[in-house]
Amino acid sequence: MSASKELSHVTGTPWERRTVISTAAIVAAVGRARALLLTELETPATTTEPAHRTGISEAGVSQNFTALRNAGFLTAHRAGRSVLYARTSVAESVLSVGQ
Repeated sequence: MSASKELSHVTGTPWERRTVISTAAIVAAVGRARALLLTELETPATTTEPAHRTGISEAGVSQNFTALRNAGFLTAHRAGRSVLYARTSVAESVLSVGQ
């Protein structure tokens, strides 16, 4: 059977891009806590400030920041004895689409 006959029932473009991405879709992809932390991190910060603002423990923020950094959503830079986390352009793009 040819590919055109197998796919004759399919409509639309196979790799059509969705133009509407909701905040709920972002939350579903990265999780509620990580989505919250991404939105709260408007300026570079340590784990302390987001922990106080969100109610997530500093250890929880650290774990989530590590996962977000590994996924390319955050960068980490040492500033003396502290580590400052900042959103990457990838995170900015995802958040701007979700608004």
